[in-house]
Amino acid sequence: MSFKENVKYELDCRGMMIKELAILSGISRRTLDNYLRENESQPTVENAVKIAKALGVTTEYLVTGNEADKNVKRIAPELPEFDLKLCKKYYSTIQELNAIPDNAKNLLCKLISEWKEK
Repeated sequence: MSFKENVKYELDCRGMMIKELAILSGISRRTLDNYLRENESQPTVENAVKIAKALGVTTEYLVTGNEADKNVKRIAPELPEFDLKLCKKYYSTIQELNAIPDNAKNLLCKLISEWKEK
């Protein structure tokens, strides 16, 4: 996938609009629109880094599309494609959950299980 496609995919996964990305990255909406158009212009390295940071991914992933798949497949090579997409979609949430204490994680897992049962 191209830079443009990877950015669009990440925006979609996060339910984020270009306007929000503009605010988070400090790049004007017009400039972002230019990057995401059919006849796309390529961002500067500085802007690519800002976009990646705002989306919570690496610049390498936005440029190549390979890093997230490679990392997830390395950790869990048996995951089907659907689960890989879910892992990518919720990657930032998983990272945040991983950073909280184990007792809080256990409580959250219990709450989620209870919600599923209702």
